[in-house]
Amino acid sequence: MKLVCLDLEGVLVPEIWIAFSEAAGIPELRLTTRDEPDYDKLMRYRLKILKERGLGLPQIRRVIEGIRPLPGARTFLRRLRERAQVVILSDTFSQFAEPLMKQLGYPTLLCNELEVAPDGTITGYRMRAKHSKLSTVRALQSVGIETIAAGDSYNDLEMILAGRRGFLFRTTDAIRQAYPDIPAFTEYKAFLEALTAAVEEP
Repeated sequence: MKLVCLDLEGVLVPEIWIAFSEAAGIPELRLTTRDEPDYDKLMRYRLKILKERGLGLPQIRRVIEGIRPLPGARTFLRRLRERAQVVILSDTFSQFAEPLMKQLGYPTLLCNELEVAPDGTITGYRMRAKHSKLSTVRALQSVGIETIAAGDSYNDLEMILAGRRGFLFRTTDAIRQAYPDIPAFTEYKAFLEALTAAVEEP
């Protein structure tokens, strides 16, 4: 059995932290896993800024409610799910992803959890596992599932490189240049064709 493992932000929906950065007028929050490979360092930086500004989950959720999937993403995901089993592996948080999953037709999502105080302050976060995307694909592979993975950021590279096939989608120039052997796509049509071909390979 083959399973397509997709990243969420940057592949199907806009980057949540960038959207919140723009809405809140805090350019420091524009940093994502495209810029900082160390996810723990990145999250500690984000939470420090939120604490300094007195911002929490309610303010972020209000911005997320206005986010829509990337143009063409819903059709792409629907067509991919007609051809293959698909799971979304994301380092986002369930409290962020819920409204976005509804818009995408409730695909299977494995992500992380925020620790939130009663007043909405984000006090910490819980990862599914260390190197959560790689750990997940390794666990799937251990029960006989062949993984085909795709994403756009540094934190996707482990699962991309570990799978039967791997792809980049709308990634940065720096990542594309550092990993020239990973096929990279910018449009959903060609991306869908590549994923479908990988699933159909004997």
